[in-house]
Amino acid sequence: MEKLSARQANDLLDVMEIRYQQSSTIIASQIPTSEWYKLIPSPTIADALLDRLLHNSHRIELTGESMRKLDQSDHLA
Repeated sequence: MEKLSARQANDLLDVMEIRYQQSSTIIASQIPTSEWYKLIPSPTIADALLDRLLHNSHRIELTGESMRKLDQSDHLA
């Protein structure tokens, strides 16, 4: 939910390089992938990272009101 430093972006790319087409990786984010370019300082690293994350991926995008906002008493029964 905040911008990555250049070091953090490189470290994340290194991890994804190691895991790419070798292991499953699950990432949960409240930020759409279209907005990730604003959070990764280098466009080249952002392209490489998103390529490895999104290539052959299965994406589940949730919609609707946040469960935190709904009154829990309405859902207990």
